[in-house]
Amino acid sequence: MATITRENIGLLNDKITVKVAKEDYLSSFEKSLKNYSKTANIPGFRKGMVPTGMIKKMHGPAVFTEEVLRTVEKELNTYMGTEKLDIFAQPLPLPENDARQIDMNNPTEYSFAFEIGLKPMFNLVDLAKAKTTRYKVTVTDEMVADEVSRLQLRHGKMTDPETTTGDDNVLNVLFTETDAAGNVIEGGVSKDNSLLVKYFAESFRPQLINSKKDDSFVLQPNAAFDEKEREWVLSDLGLDKHDKAAGDKYFKMTITKVGLVERAELNDELFKAAFPAKTINDEDEFKAVIKEESQSYWDKQSSNHLQHELYHVLVEQTAIEFPDNFLKRWLQQGGEEPKTQEQVEHEFPSFVNQLKWTLITDKVVRENNFEIGPDDLQAFAKQQLFGYMGMATMDEEQPWITDYVNRMMKDRKFVEDAYHRIQTEKVFQWAETQVNATEKPVSVEEFTKELEKHQHHQH
Repeated sequence: MATITRENIGLLNDKITVKVAKEDYLSSFEKSLKNYSKTANIPGFRKGMVPTGMIKKMHGPAVFTEEVLRTVEKELNTYMGTEKLDIFAQPLPLPENDARQIDMNNPTEYSFAFEIGLKPMFNLVDLAKAKTTRYKVTVTDEMVADEVSRLQLRHGKMTDPETTTGDDNVLNVLFTETDAAGNVIEGGVSKDNSLLVKYFAESFRPQLINSKKDDSFVLQPNAAFDEKEREWVLSDLGLDKHDKAAGDKYFKMTITKVGLVERAELNDELFKAAFPAKTINDEDEFKAVIKEESQSYWDKQSSNHLQHELYHVLVEQTAIEFPDNFLKRWLQQGGEEPKTQEQVEHEFPSFVNQLKWTLITDKVVRENNFEIGPDDLQAFAKQQLFGYMGMATMDEEQPWITDYVNRMMKDRKFVEDAYHRIQTEKVFQWAETQVNATEKPVSVEEFTKELEKHQHHQH
C-alpha cells in the first residue's frame, strides 16, 4: 500500500514523498499489457492475437515505467485532494527522482519526491484608510458648444471646393520628411493625414487660405501646430510627441485634396442622427443631452483613474508572503522552455505582482460571493459589439445581434476573457465602495495632466 509523507522545507514550501509498493501498480501493469496485446499490430499475428509474453518483451519496460509513474501521480493527487492543499501551480518533481531505478524485472517499492508551494493566508489592506482622490470634471458651456460644432461637422455634407476658404476646410495631405530647404530625406518619414485648417496654429493658417490640390508647404510641427494638435500629428507620424527635436524636423506638406463640410442644421434630423435612442425636441434639449453624455464620459474616466489608484493600493499595501524559492524554480522549469537564472530574477518581481493581484481578486470574489452567469457574459458581448460600432446602445432584439452573441458564447477564449474582465470590474466596483475618496472638481485640462502624470510615474 502506498505511503505518503510531508515535511516543511521552507516558507510555504513543503516536500511530499510518495512511496508505492508493487501491490499498488502490478495489477494495472498486467492489465495494460493485455489491453496492449488486443490492439497491437505486429506482422505475423492477427490483431488481438499477439501473445502477452511477446508484448511484454517488446514494450514491457516502457509500459511498466508508465504504470509506476501513473500510480505515483494518482496517489499524489488523491493525497492533495484529501488534505485540501491550496497550492500554486503543479507540484515540482525533485532532482533526486530517477525513473531509471524502475525495473520491470525487479518490481519493488519506489519512492518519488515532489515540492509544492502553498498559497498564503493574508488580510487585505484597509481601503477606508487609503488616501485617494475622485476627480470630478466640470463640463463647461464651451465644451458643450465645441461638441455641438463637432456633431454638426460629423453629420454634415462633404463638398469638394477648388480652394480653401476658412477654418472648416478639410485638407487631405501627405507629410514627407525633408531638410530645411525642402529636399526629401531618403528613408525619412512619409505619411498621409487629414486635417481641418483650424487644427493648424493661428499664425500658420493665413498661408493655407486659397490653397488648392498639389500646393505644398515646408513646415516644422513646432511652428505649424499648437501643443495639443502637434502631439497628435507627431504621434501619427510615428515620432515621440514629447521630443522637442521631433517637432523641429522639417516636412513638406502636399495637399492631395481640399474638402469642406457643410454643417448640419440644428434640427430633428441632426438630433436623431446624433442620438438615435433619445427623444430630443429642440436645441436646448440637444445641448442638455450632450452635457449629460459628456459628464457620463468624464465620470467614467475618473472612475478608471480611481480604480488605477486602488489597484496600486491593494497590490503595494497588502502584505502577502510567498514561497519565493519554489516560485522561482517553477518559473524556471514550468514553461515550454527552461529559463536561465538571470531571466527568472528579471521576471520575478512582475510575476509576483501578477500573482498577488490574482490572490487578492480571488479573496474579494470569494468573500463577497460574486457570481458571473450567462446573462452577464451575454451583456458583455453586446456591450463590446456596440463599442466596436461606436454606439452606446441600439435595438438589442435585432436577429444579427442575437446571432453575434450566440456565436461569442461558443467561443471559449472569448468567454474566458469576458469572465475575467467582468470579475475584475466587480472587484473594482467593490473597492470603490470601500474607500473614502476626496472629491476634487477639476477642468478637463487639469484632469488630463493628472492622467499624464500617472502614466509617466508608471513608466
